[in-house]
Amino acid sequence: MPRSTLARARRLVVKVGTGTLTDAAGRFDRENCARLAGELAALAGRRRVVLVSSGAVALGAERLGLARPRGRPWDIATKQACAAVGQPHLMNAWGEALGRHGRTVAQVLLTAEDLASRRRFLNARRTFQQLLERGVVPVVNENDTVAVEEIKVGDNDTLAALVAGCVEADLVAMLTDVDGLYDRPPGAPGAQLVHEVARVTAEVERMAGGAGSERSTGGMATKVKAARRLAAQGVATVLLSGRRPGALHDLLSGARLGTVFAPSAERLSGREGWLSAAARGRGTILVDAGARRAIAEQGRSLLPSGVRGAEGSFGVGDPVEIAVDPARPFARGLAGYAADDVRRLAGKKSSQIEATLGFRYADEIVHRNDLVLLDEPGYKDPEE
Repeated sequence: MPRSTLARARRLVVKVGTGTLTDAAGRFDRENCARLAGELAALAGRRRVVLVSSGAVALGAERLGLARPRGRPWDIATKQACAAVGQPHLMNAWGEALGRHGRTVAQVLLTAEDLASRRRFLNARRTFQQLLERGVVPVVNENDTVAVEEIKVGDNDTLAALVAGCVEADLVAMLTDVDGLYDRPPGAPGAQLVHEVARVTAEVERMAGGAGSERSTGGMATKVKAARRLAAQGVATVLLSGRRPGALHDLLSGARLGTVFAPSAERLSGREGWLSAAARGRGTILVDAGARRAIAEQGRSLLPSGVRGAEGSFGVGDPVEIAVDPARPFARGLAGYAADDVRRLAGKKSSQIEATLGFRYADEIVHRNDLVLLDEPGYKDPEE
């Protein structure tokens, strides 16, 4: 992907990690926050900028005088308490820092459940649109205080990818405490920075390794996973050092900095992007290998003849996963029939729908216009 094309990005999501906003002792780094605010304010004068900021939990722990238990994470209640204390201080820090450059900030707290609901997703999109049109910089974080495991995004790298779909971003920039993705641990002898990633493969995921610092919830692995998700949506991702002055400005000016993950050739529509990134399946429709090929390779609808069964409970219009192996969905779509009806129709012809159910909504279980393919690295057709 030519780096010169990054300069054309008009709508950016910038994710700032905990390691960028805290010093080696875990204290909030107001000096670096202020510097970043100046750079983001300058960008916001020419582009629409959404900020996804980590640091609330670390800042809350600092305010409460808490130290992380050695060798293990905090329990959920302690983490949520830290987030509750830290969030207003984090917003105040960004508000003051960006305010010095004439920028107003808005707090946006989200959970995965908010974005998984099509109605809430669209409400969030309209709110973002109004804020951006007025030159406001939205500062986004997960609503840790109320989020339980079932509705959590889990880390701000993934949240940045979800927000990108919501605001239809052209580029997601993840500012971290390293220069980008290395081909081996950055401190290892001979480690080389990977400047371009055309596609996230198993080898790229191996380079990413495991978890991040003890103050963060993610690591390089979550960033690469988010970049893969964004690439499937047609959105470019860049990993940059949040400690290097002017890094994002220089990148957008064509400098060979950080790691750039190229997007897929075609950008998904807004509805497809929501299905791919934010929607959560209410159940799974199991299909045979022939149906998979028809959907994935020929762009066809899912017909009852290719269905083997259904798991879970879902209604008409609900998001559903589509899979040969239930552990590895290859597509997601909006169900044309409820779960019990799909089970009754499994293996039948479309011409038998009315005789089987006593009614017929459509010939398809899931129409191709309501389908989106999911990325499946290393998939092998069982019949090959």
